[in-house]
Amino acid sequence: MSADKPERAERRLAAILAADVAGYSRLMGADEEGTLDALKAIRRELGDPKIAEHRGRIVKTTGDGMLVEFASVVDAVRCAVAVQQGMAARNADVPADRRIEYRIGINLGDIISDDNDIYGDGVNVAARLEALAEPGGICVSGVVRDQVRDRLDLAFDDQGEQQVKNIARPVHVYRIRPTAPAQEAKPALALPDKPSLAVLPFQNMSGDPEQEYFADGMVEEITTAIARLPWLFVIARNSSFTYKGKAVDVKQVARELGVRYVLEGSVRKAGNRVRITGQLIDTATGAHIWADRFDGLLDDVFELQDQVAASVAGAIEPKLRQSEVSRAVRKPTESLDVYDLYLRAWAELQKPGIDGAIAALALLRRALAIDPDYAPAISQIAQVRQRQWVFGVALSQDEFDEGVRMARRGIALGKDDPDVLSWSANALSWLAGDHAVALNAIDRATILNPNSARAWLCSATVNCFANHPVPAIDAIYKAMRLSPLDPAAFNFKAILGYALMQAGRYAEAMDWVDRSLQDQPNNHFTMRLKVALCGYLDRADTGDWVARLLELNPAHTIAWFKVLGKGLAEGTMAVWIEGFRRAGLPEE
Repeated sequence: MSADKPERAERRLAAILAADVAGYSRLMGADEEGTLDALKAIRRELGDPKIAEHRGRIVKTTGDGMLVEFASVVDAVRCAVAVQQGMAARNADVPADRRIEYRIGINLGDIISDDNDIYGDGVNVAARLEALAEPGGICVSGVVRDQVRDRLDLAFDDQGEQQVKNIARPVHVYRIRPTAPAQEAKPALALPDKPSLAVLPFQNMSGDPEQEYFADGMVEEITTAIARLPWLFVIARNSSFTYKGKAVDVKQVARELGVRYVLEGSVRKAGNRVRITGQLIDTATGAHIWADRFDGLLDDVFELQDQVAASVAGAIEPKLRQSEVSRAVRKPTESLDVYDLYLRAWAELQKPGIDGAIAALALLRRALAIDPDYAPAISQIAQVRQRQWVFGVALSQDEFDEGVRMARRGIALGKDDPDVLSWSANALSWLAGDHAVALNAIDRATILNPNSARAWLCSATVNCFANHPVPAIDAIYKAMRLSPLDPAAFNFKAILGYALMQAGRYAEAMDWVDRSLQDQPNNHFTMRLKVALCGYLDRADTGDWVARLLELNPAHTIAWFKVLGKGLAEGTMAVWIEGFRRAGLPEE
């Protein structure tokens, strides 16, 4: 080709989809920020996933619309129908004057490609068809209708030939409408008496149909992992998969499956790498209460599936429980049942200090008055007594014995509930020193739910009490990996510091204890760790920390601690006492 000969533009046949928002200026004038946020959410949750699912390419976007190219006209029409169905579902509960509605036009024609943009009459016709469409509607050219009429279950209303701007010949226009009449919505299923979740099919974003098996397998593994949580009601995979390939509105899913939460996600494969995203949605509010992504290699597909399933199950557990607690706290006090009372008590126990434990105790007693065998409340009473004891509250013999009795009863009644086993074992080990029974219970808890960060946290604690620092360190690292954003992260850091101190790794232990104190500066347990470690490390500021501990608890002598920790294994107690003595804590 000579230097002065112009380069030939690339031409190809393509299906072009043009879309814009009806009444965009009015919506922006009424609520600019809200409209922009809503449009971003629609792109993220509906538009982009559907375009990727149908192998489309977004050529360009404007504030209120976009231009998309498809190699297949069938894919283009399927995508448009899915988007409009999804938008109709999203708008079901939105006032008419605030609804975001798209108009879509589709044409099949010759286009010119240049610098990632496309031009030509094929594009112009699609834009004119979009302008002819009604809000929420789709208009297609005659050639599109001829290509898909026998391939898709759609009806076409003939709008006749239309003369459109800047196009020499009239365009034969058809309006798409569904063949099936609108059905009356089924009554919503009642919510179960515990948190309920549906894991929807993950979208295969790879553009490779062969990867569907991987996406489906991922959902199977995640559903199985989450279903191990006994306090959670999980919809069976077969029901959740009825939504595969459909535009999904989470509120519709909530009504049809009777769930409060929906977990959705996507899988994208590129070469030997895969990225999996997930997001947990509260269907009552539409709020995203958790989202994360996971990257890995496909060298071992099944191992990767297991890792992601465990991570998702462990990560959403504290977020979902936190959301449930917030819901219970908002309920009027006269409508509380056993579960709501338990959740309110749980919320109190998350507060630092001892006041929350006292408030929790009253709520737990109300729950047991309704159901005397409610194991979660029983295990939490044991935890309250343990917390009071650890904080130096002078318990009567009856109160102390109640803690031990409730811990044993929790293990007996909650033998299939990993949370009940975990909390009961924790209290039994500290209060009664029955480490063998506690370790058996905690081992069962981690077998029942290996994805429970809470069970692994308690495993670490009980192993520390029993003077088994190595398994304790392993357990707390598992807990931290499963719940990296846990609201009780200060506890994870303190227990890791405790285990490292037991193992003689004092400098590492101090690092984690300092991190815990940054989160909760006046935690009694963590402050004790700080003082003992100052003694081992011969810190210059040891005296200051001893003074701070005695300010928190003036009775905190070595003799007092021997009574407090009477349930600890002999080796465990020895490590504490040696650190305290080196730090200069008073003997009596």
